[in-house]
Amino acid sequence: MKEIAVALGGGGARGNAHIGVLRTLENAGYQISAIAGTSFGGLVAAFYAVGYSPDEIEAIFDGIDQKKLYELGLHNKPAVLGLKKIDQWLDEKLKGMNFEETRIPCAMTAANLLCSCEVTLKSGALKNAVLATIAVPGIFPPYKTDEHYLVDGGILNPVPVSLARELAPDLPVVAVALTQPLSPSSSYHLPLSISLVIPDSIIKRITRLNVAQAMNVFLQSVDMSNRTITELRLKNEPPDILIRPDVEGIGLLDEVDVPTLARLGEDATKTILPDLKLVMRRSQGFFKFLFGRKK
Repeated sequence: MKEIAVALGGGGARGNAHIGVLRTLENAGYQISAIAGTSFGGLVAAFYAVGYSPDEIEAIFDGIDQKKLYELGLHNKPAVLGLKKIDQWLDEKLKGMNFEETRIPCAMTAANLLCSCEVTLKSGALKNAVLATIAVPGIFPPYKTDEHYLVDGGILNPVPVSLARELAPDLPVVAVALTQPLSPSSSYHLPLSISLVIPDSIIKRITRLNVAQAMNVFLQSVDMSNRTITELRLKNEPPDILIRPDVEGIGLLDEVDVPTLARLGEDATKTILPDLKLVMRRSQGFFKFLFGRKK
């Protein structure tokens, strides 16, 4: 049996490409036996872990009215946008499930502002973990408990390879990064305006405060920092296989066509299947060697 672990990186709307990655891996005969995720990758990981197929995840995500997904959050929490509607949607789709009830091991990352440290989320309610790992600081409200003040896991661990290895130490790790490295010679495509996904009524209110433009600048800055941290983490914790869908030019909060993004994930995954096949052969040979030595 061709078992693997998967680490799904953060990247906002780009994360819909993860759907195509999972579908292509399944169609190629691989069994995903553990899954870790950060930010949007954590959202996809949660849906997959509870039993939704990639086709079902695509249908669910494609059925969301992205323009009505966010609400104004300035009134009561340290955030520009709120997650109340997403909270309600997660209640409906995840049905109150805990990590302990998932069909395969699942975990997510978050950053704790109280200790300036990375936090692993792998117990308790899945919904709460998702709300924590997607909480882009300043944009969405942090997830608060008595011991934690959690924000987007991509701040410290954009592609949780180490977490996937923790879940399944004996399996090859396939990681998905939704960014390309920044370099002096590369061009950077700015994300589309957040006005594409936020209702006009809200845009008119926050534009008066110059918040709309500030949000775009902040999100672009977060994205560039994310690219740098991603490369550092991947260098120190390299996966067995790295997949990089061609999702350049898509911003964190852009309105996207979900099937199109999923196809980009499929295309990128197909190109690495020969390499993954070689990794599996080496892995199986290594464990046969160990088994023979124990005899």
